Amino acid sequence: MSQNPKPSLHPATIAAQAGGLLDADTGGVVPPIHPATTFVRGEDYAPVVEGNVYSRTAAPNGRMVEGVLAELEGAQDAMVFPSGMAAVAAVFRTLPAGACVLVQSQIYWGTTAWIRDFCTRRTITLIEVEASDTDAFVAACAAHKPALAWIETPSNPWLRIVDISACAQAVHGEGGILVADMTTCTPILTRALDFGADIVMHSATKGLNGHSDVLAGALSVADANSYIWQAIRTDRDMAGAVLGPFEAWLLLRGMRTLPLRVERMSSNAQKLAEYLSDHPAVETVLYPGLTTHTGHALAVQQMKGGFGPLLSFVVKGEAEAALAAVARLKLFHRATSLGGVESLVEHRHTIEPHTGIPEGLLRLSVGIEDAGDLIEDLGQALGQ
Repeated sequence: MSQNPKPSLHPATIAAQAGGLLDADTGGVVPPIHPATTFVRGEDYAPVVEGNVYSRTAAPNGRMVEGVLAELEGAQDAMVFPSGMAAVAAVFRTLPAGACVLVQSQIYWGTTAWIRDFCTRRTITLIEVEASDTDAFVAACAAHKPALAWIETPSNPWLRIVDISACAQAVHGEGGILVADMTTCTPILTRALDFGADIVMHSATKGLNGHSDVLAGALSVADANSYIWQAIRTDRDMAGAVLGPFEAWLLLRGMRTLPLRVERMSSNAQKLAEYLSDHPAVETVLYPGLTTHTGHALAVQQMKGGFGPLLSFVVKGEAEAALAAVARLKLFHRATSLGGVESLVEHRHTIEPHTGIPEGLLRLSVGIEDAGDLIEDLGQALGQ
């Protein structure tokens, strides 16, 4: 296997060329799949290939993805996991019992629910705060001095924007670290490490892979020598939360079109948000690309090249009207996820009935289809 990294290259080139990875054995322009779980040693019992001993601690396909992701993130190192939640868990398992953590409220419900349960079991103090309110976040840091703070921007499904730099400064001032869930953005739109985050998390199932056929998670780090990163690596390697070779290969394949997909999805989402904001059947649209969005100015500073594929809107008439509109959609698939090439719609109140989600809220994951076709589908579903 050969690799020819070019750190000065733009993200589109890094992604398309898979960071310079080739198949040195055959000359193939596509890196191969390595399904081996164990690797031979020489007569002196040293590994024949340095680092290749057992696939739970180091696997060739996983390392390929990690190298490309680290380059895209501007990170010193990256790790891949079998799911986004496995990546979340790996971070929190480094915390000792009795620690204090600060977590953004009203983020992805799966993250919130798991963290609440974990902190209860480990007697970890959990403070939840609306991180898009910078003053509230800073005050919470000063009051509780968290060992770790967790943010998500744009948040899912509220599309709230968090000031990463301000949060990083506040957490670091109290001796803690900042972890940012950037699943919606991907590193194409925002490199959170550049804004002061210590670790970036992705549900790689979503935008990084982009084809709804891989379950994976990823972490990237600013300081690969930090205690927490070494603790995460040890936990992953010993506990076995590793990504399989075929999934890693598919993830790398998906990432090769990441910049193109993000550009198209962001453009489509912007057009849909503008259309919906003027629709008489729509109460409100939540999308940071709209100038009316409370976080628009901050999003412009942090998100380069678009505002992502995720948008939410509230249909007038609450659940009955929203579900009726969803039933009439022809192109949007009724399914849970985001970041794929196909457009999806989800009635969030049905999925999360006890989390304060408005009954009329629909979350769209906008794909790469023709924007005009998607607008026409929304129009007939809502009633033009």
